[in-house]
Amino acid sequence: MMAKVEPSEYLFGTEYEVRVINGFTNNSSVPLVIWCSNEEADLGGRALQEHDDFSWKMKTHFWSSNLMKCTMKWDQTRKKFDAFKASRDAHRCGPFKMCTWLVTEHGFFFSNDLVNWYKDFEW
Repeated sequence: MMAKVEPSEYLFGTEYEVRVINGFTNNSSVPLVIWCSNEEADLGGRALQEHDDFSWKMKTHFWSSNLMKCTMKWDQTRKKFDAFKASRDAHRCGPFKMCTWLVTEHGFFFSNDLVNWYKDFEW
């Protein structure tokens, strides 16, 4: 079921919280490196140790790209992914507008409640 977008949300934007958590179980010597940007902003890079997280607010507007791309690097492995994409996430981030990623050695998992995790893709 698609969430109904109110006209005021379309004009003034809706704010989402996007969070990426390092969920690796044993990478104390190799951090998970994340770098996020879009057409409007470069959030820079961070090195996340086990259980560290990186979060930001994302406000959607009809005049912006409504997309935040991130590159993840773990040891020699790299993966680019859409950390936030309004057309995909506007409804699935839930009523609290919370979009959380848990990145593990087994892949990228998404949740809007920090309880139920769904695997979106592999490394």
